[in-house]
Amino acid sequence: MTPMLANALTFAFAKATIEGKITISALVIVSMISWTVIITKGIQLMKAKGMSKKFYQAYRATKDPLELLRSGKEFAGSPAYEVYATGMEELEYHLKNNPVRAKGETRISQESFSSVQVALERGVSAESMSLEKGMIILTTAVAGGPFIGLLGTVWGVMETFSGIAKAASASLTAMAPGVAGALIATVVGLFVAIPAMFAYNLMITAIRQLTQELDNFNSEITTSVEHQYVDNRALADEIADALRSMRAEEAAKEKITA
Repeated sequence: MTPMLANALTFAFAKATIEGKITISALVIVSMISWTVIITKGIQLMKAKGMSKKFYQAYRATKDPLELLRSGKEFAGSPAYEVYATGMEELEYHLKNNPVRAKGETRISQESFSSVQVALERGVSAESMSLEKGMIILTTAVAGGPFIGLLGTVWGVMETFSGIAKAASASLTAMAPGVAGALIATVVGLFVAIPAMFAYNLMITAIRQLTQELDNFNSEITTSVEHQYVDNRALADEIADALRSMRAEEAAKEKITA
């Protein structure tokens, strides 16, 4: 069947009009771009799923949210790790530059915590956009491929009937080559659209799963950071602690002066 199909396509392409061959060439270019996206995006998603699984296991084996960052471990290709690194770098910055002392521990204020939350949300948004990048090409191939092919077919049929009318001959032998040459554009359009459709459905499902995992992880790490590094004391307790610190400093100064 393969040689027969190849012979049919070769015959039809040879009998196609110039407009039909231009249409087919355009579809071949669209197909090449589509397959490039399918292959590169497939590799990206497979790597993202594998590395994210390793990252989640490593992160949940720690007790301190900053432990992985401070240890220098990296999980290249994992969207979750990129979100984690963005948020924890912001947390480290505030612990270093805007620290708050609470019960003898270094913490951050609610204002600084808001900055960490924004950094995490920004990371989730950036990684979601990275995962979806290029998918518009597949949707374009799915939607546009058959229509471009149909345009080539209609144009070819129009040319065939115009030629028959001029030749004043309506025999099957006169019509068949032109119709075959016209129909090949639709066939090529379907060859472009069908693989893109299946690839898009599979990939968009994987992207949605990864994006949902990022949203869940964002909530998880935000809660962990708030429990361990955010100063959640009541205002009265903060004032009392500040007064005690001031008194302790004054007492130390008086001892030095004496």
